[in-house]
Amino acid sequence: MTTSQNTPQSHDPKIIVALDYADSASALKLVAQLDPALCRLKVGKELFTSAGPQFVESLARSNFGVFLDLKFHDIPNTVAKACSAASNLGVWMLNVHASGGMEMMQAAKQAVDTSASKPLLIAVTVLTSMNQQTLNQIGIQTDIATHVLNLATLTQQAGLDGVVCSALEAEILRTKLGNDFCLVTPGIRPANVNKDDQSRVVTPADALNMGSSYLVIGRPITQAANPLKALEAIHAECVS
Repeated sequence: MTTSQNTPQSHDPKIIVALDYADSASALKLVAQLDPALCRLKVGKELFTSAGPQFVESLARSNFGVFLDLKFHDIPNTVAKACSAASNLGVWMLNVHASGGMEMMQAAKQAVDTSASKPLLIAVTVLTSMNQQTLNQIGIQTDIATHVLNLATLTQQAGLDGVVCSALEAEILRTKLGNDFCLVTPGIRPANVNKDDQSRVVTPADALNMGSSYLVIGRPITQAANPLKALEAIHAECVS
């Protein structure tokens, strides 16, 4: 791991590197090449299930801010206890599903706020894999954009810090929900990455200009020949 006197918290880096690995050894090999002054780390369900909470604690102790992306969704008491346990790991951010409702999110927020570390708590609105047809299949007839806004508004009313959203949703959410609401955006592609046959690509700079607070980036960094150089290039794009 590249050392730095500046912690993620002091510099508030906008890049969250997705550790989409099946085991801790592979993840740590990548982490050792990164700089905590330039990024935070995201641990999702696969890596958490494989490596366990002790692995998350070790990442948090190594000066990296950790986004624990487990998307809790259950009855309020169960989610509250899960969020309390996650907070005690020393993570910087964790999340729940907004579709769990007001009572569930408020219980989660109370658990987080009474923990020692008080991480940020955000909610997932609509999964990026879902389209209008899949929403309709589960009985939601509202269009996706409106449904996202409704759930994000409910999240804010519940007292949470923000939501996960696409960059294309960030602009309207920023307008409607204000500058203090945290918007975490996945699916970002750096400007220097081959766009192949895609005509609509959101770069890091574009996403930040559209209102995103933090950018989740995976393969452009994790699969780069030199992950640190890739991270540095994206960071430069974000601050330019």
